[in-house]
Amino acid sequence: MLILAFLAFSLPRYLGLDPQQSLVPSTFPGHYALLVAHIGFATIAMTTGFFQVWPWFRRRFRTVHRRLGRVYVLGGVIPSSILAGIIGSASPFGPMTAVSHVFLAVLWLSCTVAGFRAARQRRFDDHREWMVRSYVLTTSIITNRLWHLVWMPVLGPRVDTWFQGSELAMLQTEMALTNWLGWTVPLVVAEALLMRRRPRHHRSRAGRLVGTGL
Repeated sequence: MLILAFLAFSLPRYLGLDPQQSLVPSTFPGHYALLVAHIGFATIAMTTGFFQVWPWFRRRFRTVHRRLGRVYVLGGVIPSSILAGIIGSASPFGPMTAVSHVFLAVLWLSCTVAGFRAARQRRFDDHREWMVRSYVLTTSIITNRLWHLVWMPVLGPRVDTWFQGSELAMLQTEMALTNWLGWTVPLVVAEALLMRRRPRHHRSRAGRLVGTGL
């Protein structure tokens, strides 16, 4: 329901292909077209990915799961993450936000490709873990917006005291915090939950490998 609510709230402003409705100012020629394409592919990833990580659906409809998985990877994440890296590197919200966008794009693509390869190699436990990470990053835009609701009321009223009256400095700080926390916190939480669900011998082996530097 949260995903549907987010899409219903966010998508309409881009359906009319009006750059004036965009929440992200254009920073280079063609920026808006790439942004709309990124959003379209991300919508495919967000909707198909939901069924990929839904255990009941995965067990009940294995063939559909595999087909949707290909759509999620090839028609959703791969094109969307590449576009995210391009437009994110030219973010109008400051260098720290741009770095966050690029890191997120690279991790999103890497986790997804790793999960896809694991499935092809029939390493299904690894496949599920990588796809959980991938989908957490797919939906991190939602937690991004939630962090915005946290930080804007904190920083907005303090433009004069903390930022010497510079609304630009305040906005860049708020966007940097929002973007970094938007994907790092969910990813850390997901990793902790994955660690807890692993069989004990897998956790022990992982700990030994970390301890020996392997």
